Amino acid sequence: MLSSSSSLQPVPAPSSPSLADRIEALLPQTQCTKCGYPACRPYAEAIADGSASYNQCPPGGQQGVARLAQLLGQPLIPLNPANGLERPRPLAVIDEAACIGCTLCIQACPVDAIVGAAKQMHTVIAELCTGCDLCVAPCPVDCITMVDATGRETGWDAWTQAQADAARARHDFHIIRLRREKQENDDRLAAKAAEKLKAVAAEAAATPEQQAEQQRKKAIIQAAIERARLKKEQAAKDTQ
Repeated sequence: MLSSSSSLQPVPAPSSPSLADRIEALLPQTQCTKCGYPACRPYAEAIADGSASYNQCPPGGQQGVARLAQLLGQPLIPLNPANGLERPRPLAVIDEAACIGCTLCIQACPVDAIVGAAKQMHTVIAELCTGCDLCVAPCPVDCITMVDATGRETGWDAWTQAQADAARARHDFHIIRLRREKQENDDRLAAKAAEKLKAVAAEAAATPEQQAEQQRKKAIIQAAIERARLKKEQAAKDTQ
């Protein structure tokens, strides 16, 4: 027998998307930083709080400006040329024969579209590349070229909403992975420092000079542990 409605727990209403959420959903998610912000989300937040204009996204092109203007109830204005020009979507191509396996392009890619290993050849997964250009500058041997991938199609004509959604998901995972790796590295360093502190404490100090050196080492290690603790607390606050 079903219980009475009075015993049912209320289901919380889903929260409505914020203005920044709605703006972000209209951005192409190339994460190229041409807007002047480190990723699409910070740019969306800046538009929402009025600190950035809605015409600073070259990958979205003039159609992207129109989409944002309609959402914001603002007039249609030209794409700001200071942020770049509307163009066909480019694709990064690595000259694998010239690649030295430095991994700098892998580190620069915001959507993990480049695969390879240290001192091994790298390659671009074409269907994942957003054409952001961020891998070009770090390459020390200039073996990365941006090639036209869409012919005459530019802006949103060269990029679909499905591609944008997939790129945003990969970028979100990229950020989570970097934070996790940094935290794991900080934890390893803290554990190593703690072990060193134990080793120093276990040393026999037979002379005043040795005792002074032991205290100096302890102070250095304890300071390092404290810095790691504070960084861990700050990282936890940043993720909240």
